[in-house]
Amino acid sequence: MGAPGSSEVNPARALPSSGMYKLEIELKRGYNLAIRDRGGSSDPYVKFKLGGKEVFRSKTIHKNLNPVWDEKTTLLVDSLREPLYVKVFDYDFGLQDDFMGSAYLYLESLEQQRTIPVTLELKDSHYPDQDLGSLELAVTLTPKDSPVEERRDSTVGVKTCRVCVCVCLCVCVQQQQQSMRLSELHRKAQLWRGIVSIALIEGRDLIPMDTNGLSDPYVKFRLGPQKYRSKTVPKTLCPQWREQFDLHLYEETGGVLELTVWDRDTGRRDDFIGRCQLDLSTLAKEHTHRLELPLEESRGSVVLLVTLTASSHVCISDLSVTPLDDPQERREIMKRYSLSNLRDVGIVQIKVMRAEGLMAADVTGKSDPFCVLELNNDRLQTHTVYKNLNPEWNKVFTFNVKDIHSVLEVTVFDEDRDRSADFLGKVAIPLLHICNGEQKGYMLKNKELTGPTKGIIYLEMEVIFNTVKAALKTVVPAEQKYIEEEPKVSKHLLQRNFNRVKRCVMVLISYGTYIKSCFEWESAQRSIISFVLFVVVVWNFELYMLPLALLLLLAWNYFFSSNRDTSMEAMLEWEDEEEEKDDKDSERKGFMDKLYAIQDVFISVQTTLDDVASYGERIKNTVNWTVPFLSWLAITALCVATVLLYLIPLRYLVLAWGVNKFTKKLRDPYMIDNNELLDFLSRVPSDVQVMQYRELRADPGQSPTKRRRTNPS
Repeated sequence: MGAPGSSEVNPARALPSSGMYKLEIELKRGYNLAIRDRGGSSDPYVKFKLGGKEVFRSKTIHKNLNPVWDEKTTLLVDSLREPLYVKVFDYDFGLQDDFMGSAYLYLESLEQQRTIPVTLELKDSHYPDQDLGSLELAVTLTPKDSPVEERRDSTVGVKTCRVCVCVCLCVCVQQQQQSMRLSELHRKAQLWRGIVSIALIEGRDLIPMDTNGLSDPYVKFRLGPQKYRSKTVPKTLCPQWREQFDLHLYEETGGVLELTVWDRDTGRRDDFIGRCQLDLSTLAKEHTHRLELPLEESRGSVVLLVTLTASSHVCISDLSVTPLDDPQERREIMKRYSLSNLRDVGIVQIKVMRAEGLMAADVTGKSDPFCVLELNNDRLQTHTVYKNLNPEWNKVFTFNVKDIHSVLEVTVFDEDRDRSADFLGKVAIPLLHICNGEQKGYMLKNKELTGPTKGIIYLEMEVIFNTVKAALKTVVPAEQKYIEEEPKVSKHLLQRNFNRVKRCVMVLISYGTYIKSCFEWESAQRSIISFVLFVVVVWNFELYMLPLALLLLLAWNYFFSSNRDTSMEAMLEWEDEEEEKDDKDSERKGFMDKLYAIQDVFISVQTTLDDVASYGERIKNTVNWTVPFLSWLAITALCVATVLLYLIPLRYLVLAWGVNKFTKKLRDPYMIDNNELLDFLSRVPSDVQVMQYRELRADPGQSPTKRRRTNPS
């Protein structure tokens, strides 16, 4: 299976199986590789392993089943008995890479001092009959004491010296490539140079995929490693999506936007309707283009608006190069985000200093930690510090802030060259919680951000933003993340969301019971006061009193509610969520198969409970000054509403609202509808998010390694 396909072994020139050899490999290209993406393509890269260790990893070729690499590498081999293991993977940004096939190159079958063309047929041991394509290589194997090497040097001493120098250099370069390849290659693909704003408008004359002659279409976008998915419009061939997406143009990513249209099929695999591509390099910058793209593999088309906006890079630098520490550059940044300039929201600078007491992920009792920073869809990472539980990174990260209510996620991983990275800890920090210029130690949390794990990470952050622009961004739809986990049925989440809804309902019931008691004269004093207050308010009621009452409620909580921060822990009851593992229990598998048909129903109920509870908690947290910026913004809006309702008769305000509502589609047919109030509330954290974002406080007398997992109550 893995023997060279275009060469024959010459017994007269066969190589001994022991000794030092130099193996030169040229990875040329692949043919008819396996499809691993739903768009009908793959993002292949190749790994070489020798003796169980990874010795080479190629670059990734995006969206290509016949990739051309043309990469060369030189390996030092001390035994020919161990074959070279070649594996091909499909790169998935933020997800587990998909296996595309493997093959063995048996070194004992190679001739010496001759470049041999090799064709490796890729196979999968689980599906031996499946055709996974092939790889084309050119291989040259040379022993270190070959006649060619002897002729190059006149003396044994010179020959030995040169071989030793060559070996040392090769080993150093190889080790350096192994230690830096993963982080450096990944980081090159992170820096972006512009934003692609896409307004998905509608589809026209799509082909029917269901038995009723209709479809349930949705669209997937792909630009390099970024993937987005639109909502599903049921039972139509001319769907109206009216959705907004923002994608990034990366340095190492081609400018080809790929769109695929799918038919949602519950319980089965979704049906493919068609695809189309758009070369963004052909579009003018800073201009909105209305495009109707026909589907290549079927009838129909997709209508969308595309705008290319140039933007500053997100960047990584050392501590010696910090934009905000340079007085001249700092003045320019402050001027750019001043109140007179409403173009951008702001900028945030994060200094990742070090970590202490991390979890040991390797069998040696050490870890190879690196740090990943995510702000919405921007993702950057540090280099890897090998064999260390107290790493020092000393890196500076700079992000453009598009929404001041975004949450910075800092995650520490352990690098594992043979598998996906191991999780070590995570913190989530809202930008509005950052204390500028203060270096703080944050206790790391688990993946769900509900409890502590081992380790402390030290960060120094500073955020500069335009208050007016940030306020205007608050009432528009928030940016969606293109990497999100699929929702899963969880008994724990279902129970927790039910309890959250129950708490909100019980609060309403308690208020209703209190009001009912006033009517039933359970307390004469309370009923008399309520009656007099009711008569006075109704007799003198004006509409402007409604926002004024909300203003008074906000003011009351601002001055007299001192326990709004400490009462949250008593309100939420956290339970340890234990993952249920499948131990090949046939009865349990059968039960899960039965539940598969109603999985979507469970997910819908679970999501609905979460939404209802979240909005109730967000309204409460707005009044409770959980996020002072949002509470001040609510006060400003209520003041404006109070003044308008006081100065302008209600009929004129209703008339203006009606004219605007009826003429909105006439003025802009492609305007995406939104609800400003819901967009505002989406920025207010729920009680769950408040707990996730809360900083854990370490006990000064307790070391990170002896810290126990606690369960806040």
